[in-house]
Amino acid sequence: MKLAAVQMISGPDVAPNLDTASHLIAEAAAAGAQLVALPEYFPLIGASDVDRLAAREADGSGPIQDFLVAAARKHRLWLVGGSIPLQADDPAKLRNSCLVYDPEGRRVARYDKIHLFGFRKGEESYDEAATIERGDQVVAFDCPLGRVGIAICYDLRFPELFRALGEVDLLVLPAAFTETTGRAHWELLLRARAVENQCYVLAAAQGGRHPNGRMTHGNSMVIDPWGEVLARMDKGEGVVIAEQVRQ
Repeated sequence: MKLAAVQMISGPDVAPNLDTASHLIAEAAAAGAQLVALPEYFPLIGASDVDRLAAREADGSGPIQDFLVAAARKHRLWLVGGSIPLQADDPAKLRNSCLVYDPEGRRVARYDKIHLFGFRKGEESYDEAATIERGDQVVAFDCPLGRVGIAICYDLRFPELFRALGEVDLLVLPAAFTETTGRAHWELLLRARAVENQCYVLAAAQGGRHPNGRMTHGNSMVIDPWGEVLARMDKGEGVVIAEQVRQ
């Protein structure tokens, strides 16, 4: 069964990002992918906090969610929708949420990012907790490829989250790792999660220089349970495809 990770270099405006995602999902579908994953923040990245909060959607309603429903249904595939901004309990914050749809366009899972990224090195700094409300539930779903667990970006550094999922056949990880942290740890951590959980890992990343100057690491990849990288893309927009062999 073929898995595909979509790699993007999203900007601060939703419409052109959805257009790019649409073309890349279609490319993956044409190559025979049955499950496609988009990267973290695929609808917008590099926007101001005010703009990101303005883009929040109510759970189950909004143009980004409508796009995901239509794409899954049009291409008849399982679509892991990277992450999108949803309304939070705190009106001053958002939830960084990954939504999953089946080939009928029905939503089958929602995961809200639990571990929020905080980092400072010289002039480079991030504090997701300032505007994002953390989730508190691990999430997995069943599909023809087996049991699939979901995590988002910084979650990758916390192996206890993946253990809490129980036995899974595939881990899907949308991400927007910075170039600094990605160069140091991205592949190392992905391969470790594959080996210790004895499952495939599908990692869909942001990969390149964004309009606001931020550099994301890219290197979207598919990894097998032995820790071997089956396919990868360094930087740029495109699709990474590999085959999952059922154990």
